[in-house]
Amino acid sequence: MNIVYLLAYIVLWPVFRILLPTKAVNKQNLPARGALYCANHTRLNDPLFVAYALGVSRQIHVMAKDEIMHWPVIGWILKKGGIFGVKRGQSDVGAIRTALKYLKNGENLLLFPEGTRHQDGDMGDAKTGAAMLAVRTGVPVVPIYIPAEKHWFRFTPVVFGEPYYPQVAGRKGTSEEYRAIASDLMARIEKLKDQV
Repeated sequence: MNIVYLLAYIVLWPVFRILLPTKAVNKQNLPARGALYCANHTRLNDPLFVAYALGVSRQIHVMAKDEIMHWPVIGWILKKGGIFGVKRGQSDVGAIRTALKYLKNGENLLLFPEGTRHQDGDMGDAKTGAAMLAVRTGVPVVPIYIPAEKHWFRFTPVVFGEPYYPQVAGRKGTSEEYRAIASDLMARIEKLKDQV
């Protein structure tokens, strides 16, 4: 367990257990080992809701936009806690390598396939990065739905879908296959709305 992750979890525990309590829905769906967790994205604090829904024993690494990694103090804490930046709008080989490393080591990775927040709660089009990572590492993908509205002192549900393994015809997959997997992933996430 990463000590910085653990300390941050303990410090923020009162917020996500009392002020903005988190409720895990379908926690029985969680794989025993590492997985690629993919959620819709509506607020900056979405990763924290996922972390508290998973519980402290399932540490997650988060792929976040590179800009927040340069914020004073917070950026340092995020890096030490297992969060890493990705440069949006370009092929960030370093971020891809980091993500592949975590997944191949059996660790948990959270990313937001849309690549940006949709504060109105609507679903955006998914980028193909999650599809590529899942195919190349062979780890299960766990779709997650998080509602846009979070209310003080009321449970915010974090809904976990059933894990699945995207399939491609060849070893690595084509861009068309990745696009199809990405679209299917967003459809699975949206379907989880019904369980809120």
